[in-house]
Amino acid sequence: MNATAETFPPQMSSPPIRLILIDDHAVVREGVRAVLETAHDIAVVGEFANGAEALAAVAALKPDLALVDLKMPGLSAVETIRGLRERAPGIRIMVFTSFGEDALIRATLDAGATGFLLKDALMEDLVRAIRSVATDQPYLAPAAQRQLMELLRKSPSNEEALTPRETDVLRLVAKGLSNKHIARQLNLTEGTVKGYVSQILAKLRLEDRTQIALYAVRHGLTGDSTP
Repeated sequence: MNATAETFPPQMSSPPIRLILIDDHAVVREGVRAVLETAHDIAVVGEFANGAEALAAVAALKPDLALVDLKMPGLSAVETIRGLRERAPGIRIMVFTSFGEDALIRATLDAGATGFLLKDALMEDLVRAIRSVATDQPYLAPAAQRQLMELLRKSPSNEEALTPRETDVLRLVAKGLSNKHIARQLNLTEGTVKGYVSQILAKLRLEDRTQIALYAVRHGLTGDSTP
């Protein structure tokens, strides 16, 4: 059929897209590999069950693109994406998940992902998304587009949503300090610091301390203004 020939060209004038799969479910990796084997311009060069395994091998594999599960044990998707980009400059990242979460979508895009696709996507959409991201063209599944637009509409404006003390705590979290060390530096109890961290996460609609650090960098809140 002509449509099939257009979707999966039999002859290629350039090397195939080198892709690695990072997903903790073997059945998902097997299914994606089976789909991509029908696309002659895409070659799966590695499969990994977690981010740490992928980071250990990415430099040697030299992939063009990584397909990263949004939620995995061990390293988070955000940490995995940042590590991949550090070890393989120029790598493209597409996030692949069975569900969408506003804060996680935004955090992975901030970390360097240029594509987001749900796991219930059609085979043609998966291949189209990979080709788009591989050429540095952003690709967001319709559901992800709606969620990201809603997130941007609801998000508070930078640090204005935080009190001065919450901003102090945010800066120290971004430096990698534990609650205990933050408490010592600000002359607070550890429990009080824990409460501030929870308030920061809730106000900024973030998921964890890694996302707090990303937020601080993005909004220029990493300077030394704490006592």
